[in-house]
Amino acid sequence: MHIVRFVSPLTGAAAVGVDDGEHVVEPAGVTTVGELLRLPAAELREWCAAADGPRHPSASVRRLAPVDGRMEVWAAGVTYRRSREARVVESERSADVYELVYDAERPELFFKSAAWKVSGDGGRVSVRADSEIDVPEPELGLVLNAAGEIAGYTVVDDVSSRSIEGVNPLYLPQAKIYLGGCAVGPAIRPAWEVPDPYALDITLTIVRAGETVWDGKASTAELNRRLDDLAGYLFRADDFPDGAVLATGTSLVPDLPFTLTDGDTVTIGIAEVGTLTTSVVRGLAAMR
Repeated sequence: MHIVRFVSPLTGAAAVGVDDGEHVVEPAGVTTVGELLRLPAAELREWCAAADGPRHPSASVRRLAPVDGRMEVWAAGVTYRRSREARVVESERSADVYELVYDAERPELFFKSAAWKVSGDGGRVSVRADSEIDVPEPELGLVLNAAGEIAGYTVVDDVSSRSIEGVNPLYLPQAKIYLGGCAVGPAIRPAWEVPDPYALDITLTIVRAGETVWDGKASTAELNRRLDDLAGYLFRADDFPDGAVLATGTSLVPDLPFTLTDGDTVTIGIAEVGTLTTSVVRGLAAMR
């Protein structure tokens, strides 16, 4: 089962529903993911089990990124050893910053995107025109309700400029936060249907001109943080009345000097959660 945000064949507007793999059920009364994430996790589970309404063949429904309204996407950094090593290699002056945060009690958390900027499955992501080295970062996303409970999981691509962040870690917002820098999807897998989120395979494939130019595989078993701990820090001094998505860091980083380029296709798969595929464009004008 997945919770999906999609274009309703009945109204042509965005809707939310439950996908059982064959049909998407479109219940009446709830039209946004944010509305669902106002519910306690137990009530959300009851809503999914009782979902009833018009049914649409799953293959015929156009899915949208499962974030909307006042939802935000945040991200955690340096939560895997591979990420720590990559940040140390790319940093010109501040390698010790990444070494220290990997073992620190407090995690690195940063704002990634407002809901309206997020791309979905089949959409586009972009790399900055003023950056030389840009990579996708495949991450398990925690879908958190208004109370900070882990209600589900999704796939996040935290597109990043390694060349900008590598000059100075204070440039991280410019390396991470821009139009086309975030993709989420294709749906939300309810947390109660994932028995062990610390045993999920993650794959990344980059195709250029019809040929695979980079691929890799990792696992959430390599995560150096507890998921509930990351969520707890995000909600420690902030409020998310319509919930939030928290990307939990990456363990797959292409070696330097690999970079994404215009026309690439990026596919991220997380076992039991889903597969997110996007195409790459370069620069703000192309993303617009």
